[in-house]
Amino acid sequence: MTLTLLLVACPALAGLAGLLIRDRRPARYVAVAAPALTLGLAAACAVANPKGDFVLADFGTIRVAAALDLSPTAATVALAAVFVTFLVQLYSVAYLRDDPRYAAFGAQVNLFCAAMLLVVAADDLVLLLIGWEVMGACSYLLIAHYAKLPEAPGAAAKAFLVTRFGDVAFVLGVMWIGASAGTFRLSEIQDPPAGAGAAMLLILFGCIGKSAQFPLQIWLPPAMAGPTPVSALIHAATMVAAGAYVLTRLLPLWPTELLLVVALVAAVTMIGAGLCALAARDLKGVLAWSTVSQVGFMFAGVAVAAGDAALFHLVSHAAFKGLLFLTAGVVIALAGTDGSLRATRLRPGDSPLAFWAMTIGLASMAGLPPLGGFYSKETVLGAAYEAGTPAGVIVFWAGVGASILTAAYAARLWLLLFWRGRGAIERAAVPWAESFSLWALTAATVGVGMLYYAGPFAVPELHWDLMALLLLATLGGFAVVGDSWWRDRPRSGTRVTDRDPARILGRSRPAFAEGLYAERLAAKATRAMARAAGAGARALDERLVDRTVVEGSARATVAAGRETVAGHRGGLVRYLRLSAAGTLVVAAVAIGVSLWS
Repeated sequence: MTLTLLLVACPALAGLAGLLIRDRRPARYVAVAAPALTLGLAAACAVANPKGDFVLADFGTIRVAAALDLSPTAATVALAAVFVTFLVQLYSVAYLRDDPRYAAFGAQVNLFCAAMLLVVAADDLVLLLIGWEVMGACSYLLIAHYAKLPEAPGAAAKAFLVTRFGDVAFVLGVMWIGASAGTFRLSEIQDPPAGAGAAMLLILFGCIGKSAQFPLQIWLPPAMAGPTPVSALIHAATMVAAGAYVLTRLLPLWPTELLLVVALVAAVTMIGAGLCALAARDLKGVLAWSTVSQVGFMFAGVAVAAGDAALFHLVSHAAFKGLLFLTAGVVIALAGTDGSLRATRLRPGDSPLAFWAMTIGLASMAGLPPLGGFYSKETVLGAAYEAGTPAGVIVFWAGVGASILTAAYAARLWLLLFWRGRGAIERAAVPWAESFSLWALTAATVGVGMLYYAGPFAVPELHWDLMALLLLATLGGFAVVGDSWWRDRPRSGTRVTDRDPARILGRSRPAFAEGLYAERLAAKATRAMARAAGAGARALDERLVDRTVVEGSARATVAAGRETVAGHRGGLVRYLRLSAAGTLVVAAVAIGVSLWS
């Protein structure tokens, strides 16, 4: 128990302490040292797999406990989350070296890490909910870090509101599960309690919001307004992955027939986000949509009740997506642009480190062996193939289609960044902190595939036929983009800068580049609901409050006054009769009460 408490407490205390520090030097040491120490604790937890709890509140039939449990798979996820956080903090020392708000940034990143670790380790749903909500608050602060950037505050508010919209359902689902099962302890809930189907659909909606899956994916691409290290942190191993992780923890509670809903969400997201990534116009936009699609693979693993396959892809994704985002920061800085694919370009020799890091990250995401992305995708598709259920069929073929799209947009990005030609630039050295982070994540991207053969995600039987199918899908995506690139090669009347394989999408390209206009539709729906709510409130105020309460009470008062006035015009005889009648009534009541008692 002490080890697991330290795992969460170390970054949490460092984050709280960092909020009080204003000087950059001590803030830098605290920001980097805390995840470094936590990384050692996570490694110890991966070996020891500790568990324990103590009661926080006892309500008689229901207890809330600080219960932590790190299984081998959970410990591996924790290790991946802390590893990425440590490298993000180290990278940020150089990336934000001139930022006056670096101290607050470093503190918020550590709090973010602590919240994710709490979600990973919690064996109590209330404790998990605390970490879940703290992540949402930290994401708002981190996305809005560049407060003077016009789009940053709006992007942060959108992320906060959309995820909070899903979290309302998430909280209701958690409360429903706890009340029905009589406990919030996950290890004590062996079978789905009464009403588990409705409760799990509510929790699924919350996870869809946190993981930016269809139809709540609209917050993630605008969140790129935050610093590049924030993008790496949110996309790689913390907030976006948290929804998929929670669903794997709750797999025993899922009614089998409802897993089809998860499959449909995963299929639509994988394909739709892949098309949007293929059409995206800026570097971080491609990576953002790719995250939405790749998390869809994790949901696909959940849809076929293969929690370990989903978590394997989560760990693999943490490595290659962290590498891609941190490399994107280096590429954008060297190119001196805002990340637009029309303007951002380098030659491979301008920065060999950036070139090879981006190449390996894209190859892993596309699914080339022997990199981790190939094996983790094969694990998910293998589980879907063996499931033999409608959900399995849906996510299998959607996964194959998404693999083709992933290879296509990865190849497009690689070609546009490095192979459109440009004059030589002055070769700039990458700061050592950024270089170390890229080298470490490159090694992780290459090495994580070994978990396919050993460790908590080892596959007992290899699927050579599925490996061949996945490789063919990847090569097919490369071929489509390569053919478009070759056909659009510079010839008479054609400029080099006009080459873009996304032209294969034809007239639908603008729609996909705008995320199928989901943001516009959401804005219109929000305005329509606001107008309807306003009209309803106005009608309620005018018809119920004004006419019934205000005007009705006024009319009643006037009527009572008139009756009172009329009563005072009766003369002496009428007053005596009323007094006598009143006296008799009071006397009768008094006698009745005395006889009753």
